[in-house]
Amino acid sequence: MPSDDFVFGTLGSEALRMAHVRGLNAGVTHRSARSPRDPHPGQPVTLELNLGAAQPHDRAWVYWSVDGQDPQGSAGIAGHGFATPMEPVDTAWDMLEWGYRRRFRAVLPGQPAGTVVRYFLAAGGPAGEEMAADGGTFDAYFVADDPTPEWAYDAVIYQVFVDRFNPGVGKSWLKPPALAGFCGGTLSGVTEKLDYIAGLGANTLWLTPIFPSPSHHGYDASDYFEIEPRLGDKQDLRDLLEAAHARGMRVLLDFVANHWSDRHLTFQQAIQDPASPYVGWYNFKDYPQEYESFFGVKDLPQVNLHHPAARQHMLEAAAYWLEFGVDGYRLDYAVGPTHDFWADFRRVTRSVKPDCWSFGEVVEPSDSQVSFHGLLDGCLDFILLEGIRQTFAFQRWDCTRFAEFLERHEAYFPPDFSRPSFLDNHDMNRFLWVVQGDKTLLKLAALCQFTLAGPPVIYYGTEAGLSQLRDTCQDGRGLPEESRLPMPWGEAQDASLLAFYTHLAALRNRRMSLRRGLRQTLFVDSSGLAYARRFAGESSATVINLANVPRTIKLPSAWPRLALATEPGCALQTLGDVTRAELPPRSGMILEG
Repeated sequence: MPSDDFVFGTLGSEALRMAHVRGLNAGVTHRSARSPRDPHPGQPVTLELNLGAAQPHDRAWVYWSVDGQDPQGSAGIAGHGFATPMEPVDTAWDMLEWGYRRRFRAVLPGQPAGTVVRYFLAAGGPAGEEMAADGGTFDAYFVADDPTPEWAYDAVIYQVFVDRFNPGVGKSWLKPPALAGFCGGTLSGVTEKLDYIAGLGANTLWLTPIFPSPSHHGYDASDYFEIEPRLGDKQDLRDLLEAAHARGMRVLLDFVANHWSDRHLTFQQAIQDPASPYVGWYNFKDYPQEYESFFGVKDLPQVNLHHPAARQHMLEAAAYWLEFGVDGYRLDYAVGPTHDFWADFRRVTRSVKPDCWSFGEVVEPSDSQVSFHGLLDGCLDFILLEGIRQTFAFQRWDCTRFAEFLERHEAYFPPDFSRPSFLDNHDMNRFLWVVQGDKTLLKLAALCQFTLAGPPVIYYGTEAGLSQLRDTCQDGRGLPEESRLPMPWGEAQDASLLAFYTHLAALRNRRMSLRRGLRQTLFVDSSGLAYARRFAGESSATVINLANVPRTIKLPSAWPRLALATEPGCALQTLGDVTRAELPPRSGMILEG
């Protein structure tokens, strides 16, 4: 039996969430509470600070700078940069803390385009003591008129796990003794299958990490300026980029800014020589044995991005591959680096390629994701992932709950904040495994995914019926490589499912309303849902029947054409201004107006 999804790692239980809320309410917090989050040149920015009930402070300040250096200051006096006093706004009763919280506010003046404003907030009391917000971390924002690139709204993304996709002509899959071994996929193998990917309807390619690495997955790179030899070389990547661009496809690289392999040359030098200039690139607790690492994994030392040389190295790597020809980045574990790093990342990447597209992996709730607005173009939509899998895979949500979730979810995020959607990925059970091979449910979920606003991501093989042999959770251990089996080709693929995905992507590519239209719910009850999306006079409707019996759903307007159905037997009857959508059990359809 499939295990439950474990999406929000640090907030995976009600107890953890309650402790998190209490901690936020009790402390001195800012949490990127600024408006606007993505300021244009010359636009003032309002910052807010919250003080918990037990905090004895009655004054607060913003310390900020615009020259690339960290601001400094205390007691309202700037040591470097500027100090702006914050004004008390209101007082609110906190039931959890059984006391009063206070809120302060300050407005920073508008800045010219290209400015990174770095700042931290602090509160002080009558005795002169001062406490910095959010543990003293620096925040930042980037001032520019640089919206999410237009091509991102039209993207259909295909995620390729390079080691598991295709070895290339004349090569066979390797047979590692365990799934964590190397299977033999290559960059040239990806290039050979570009016609397949383009034929599927994908116009954006996301490559999992391709830098030198000791692992099959590559999220532990040892050099950010080279290619893993098992996968190919720079010429292979250049050939892939040229071939993809010739087909009108964009290419995104997976980029990990938070940590890298302990085999990285700078780390090896740092632990071998206490006088090495690279010691400062890491946060040593007890040199050289103890240092900050990714979730305590010693093989993955965390990079001290507050160190100027370490930060510059990471930013130069991001610029290098954009100059090489890639079109943007999927940013792994984006909650690791501080916001002030991402402000610099945006400044650098936009200066190199103004229409690059970068979105983060932020496996956190929506309030954390939206804090990246103006720093990244958006975040992978883990919240929608949860809603779709709870509705179509685990079937714990009915259509009424899912429809209400969609209304609130879509209203929460700014319209220019990219939210690429997905049904599964390389860190979790594949969708088909969760539904125990039921492809009717996969098609329904995909139908929903492709008719919502976020650019859809197809995890390699999902479109061809690829599942897994065992669960990713066994004996209390997480084994994500179970969902990374080699890609099936030829007769090993499910031709019917592949044809469905191809038609679905073609329909999204053809219909502007499906890519950019505003969504409106037309009908909802416990087992049925219908919604329309409209853009520039064009309209499309999606109708879903999750019941195990046939049913008819009435739509309050005329929809003359059935564009795509998940199952045979879907039909329409239009009488005046009413359309009757007839759906077999567990089926769905897309209609054109």
